[in-house]
Amino acid sequence: MVDIKAAAGELKGLLGLKGEPVAVTFTNDEVEDPGNGKAWVCRALKQAAEGRSFLIDAERSACMGGGWHCGLTEPVSGEARRGLQRFLTRGEKLTASIVSFERMQRLSSPPPTGLSDRMIIAPLERAPLRPDLVVFLCDAEQACRLVWLDTYWDGIPPRVELLGSLCHSAIAYPAVTGNSNLTLGDWTARRMQGFSAETVFFTIPVERLPNLLEAIPHSSAGRAEVEILPEFRHA
Repeated sequence: MVDIKAAAGELKGLLGLKGEPVAVTFTNDEVEDPGNGKAWVCRALKQAAEGRSFLIDAERSACMGGGWHCGLTEPVSGEARRGLQRFLTRGEKLTASIVSFERMQRLSSPPPTGLSDRMIIAPLERAPLRPDLVVFLCDAEQACRLVWLDTYWDGIPPRVELLGSLCHSAIAYPAVTGNSNLTLGDWTARRMQGFSAETVFFTIPVERLPNLLEAIPHSSAGRAEVEILPEFRHA
């Protein structure tokens, strides 16, 4: 198993990350509450990159959507769902109609309902348990390097899921599918939490992390030098 603390330090140095890589762990175990109170999942991601840790469960989730997108609560139904439809179409105004909202939901991966009792979001170097996901809050160039390192050995293109809430695309989708994902997040989360204009989100399931790290000395997206071979020098 990869030394998580060493991996966090190596990736920060390699990419020049401003913030910490963020560990996300789903667990049913009783774990110590770091005492940072209720939180939106999107805010927890931002503040974990700044060094804080969060324990989020059904009671500690400050956002109804974040709770069910991450599988901590049941998806809403009945009048609560009607309220959500009204909010998204008339309040938040991120989708034009209840039909486009439903289409967006059904054509995306489903939430991991009932996956765990709680979720830990913390700086990777301080993760109290083995993480399930590692989320990088980075710029486009850093994300580009991560994507190429992640695909260096197998060459399989990532199946990116861009649409939906930040907690869906950065956490739930990689957790459910095992796919790495690159997302811009959603406009509401970006605006409310004050993410910088250059921030994008790259998430890798932790079981893919060893191959990414192993690629660093071999890939020009890591530390390998680009070589101009003799047969190409004339160009």
